[in-house]
Amino acid sequence: MKSEFVASILSLILILLLLAVPAKPASAIAGGDIYIVKVADAIGPGVAQYVANGLETAADKGAACVVIELDTPGGLAESMREIVQAIYRSPVPVVVYVSPSGARAASAGVMITLAADIAVMAPGTNIGAAHPVGAGGKEISDTMAEKVTNDMVAFVKSIAERRGRNGEWAEKAVRESVSATETEALEKNIVDLVAEDIDSLLEQIDGRTIQGKGTLDLSGARKIALEETLRDKILKTLSDPNIAYILMMIGLAGLYFELSNPGAIFPGVIGGISLILAFFAFQTLPVNYAGLMLILLAIVFFIMEMKIASFGLLSVAGVISLALGSLMLFKQGGPHMRLAWNVFLPTIILVSGFFVAVATMVFRAQVSKTHTGLDGLIGEIGQVRQDIDPEGKVFVHGELWKATADEAIRTGTKVKVVEAEGLILKVESC
Repeated sequence: MKSEFVASILSLILILLLLAVPAKPASAIAGGDIYIVKVADAIGPGVAQYVANGLETAADKGAACVVIELDTPGGLAESMREIVQAIYRSPVPVVVYVSPSGARAASAGVMITLAADIAVMAPGTNIGAAHPVGAGGKEISDTMAEKVTNDMVAFVKSIAERRGRNGEWAEKAVRESVSATETEALEKNIVDLVAEDIDSLLEQIDGRTIQGKGTLDLSGARKIALEETLRDKILKTLSDPNIAYILMMIGLAGLYFELSNPGAIFPGVIGGISLILAFFAFQTLPVNYAGLMLILLAIVFFIMEMKIASFGLLSVAGVISLALGSLMLFKQGGPHMRLAWNVFLPTIILVSGFFVAVATMVFRAQVSKTHTGLDGLIGEIGQVRQDIDPEGKVFVHGELWKATADEAIRTGTKVKVVEAEGLILKVESC
């Protein structure tokens, strides 16, 4: 009995010891692959979705780590925050590698790099210049500038503190737009390593312990490059403000043509699809709705031009409203989030010309003389073929018609049609 009690105690102690031994983290399991996500573009909704999907895929596959190869001029603050949050959520160690030589991690790229579990730069790269800018790359003014800057400073300092990196430099990158080369970044504790290439990077981080994620075991790991899906490519394309703007213009022009020429069908179908795609893109872009309303007001002016004889004033108002609305359409973003002049000017000229041309044709059709039916006979010149006293017959427009007149008119006399009622014309001598 005593021996059974001792055995039970020993078994309990053994179980407790086994439970106390920490399980080997998933990231340290041999055979995990290395997933590579390449970002060589402005940070926008499409890129944010691509990175987030890549991190989720790597986690689902039990990857050893994810390497984000980064080369960006910056981008939208909201998209940058989405990427940072995705990095924080990832159970897989995330390495941000500013690469290749000549690449940069500017503006939004600074926060993404600092948020990584391991931040690495290639020789000949730079990081910094994270000061917030307004639409078109212009400085934000006055109180709003202070609010936006302070908010961004607080955000970047929280990232630096969480990862144990240089928060003082991070604040200067936002307030003073300072930048650093890869050597300076390593010396100032902005990044962890400098690596010539991806193989050198993996060799240096192998065996490194990541807080909360275990120890990296990259021996024999395969490198898998994650390609953008068709959905990612479509979203990325639509997130380009120039593409979204052109789609909206095509949509408005198509619907305008369909409304002014009912039954054309094709312009209406193309216009409807283009507008839906444009408004889908607008959900992911910093749209200024005052600009959008000005563009819609321009369409109203063009439609009114068809109904009201304004002698072109409404068309001029429409062109001005369209131009101003286009300039104001997007807000708070770098140069990559504005309309390019080589897109803006031709589009304004072509679309305005189209609207004015259609409005002119419709107006002319409304005021021009009718050429068909009985109304088309009014004003036509004919010849009397049978004396009119008070009724007779006239030859008008290649046909013989019954005719009446207020006076007697002899055969052979030229007459003008002044009225048409039923199948009888009323004429008068020319």
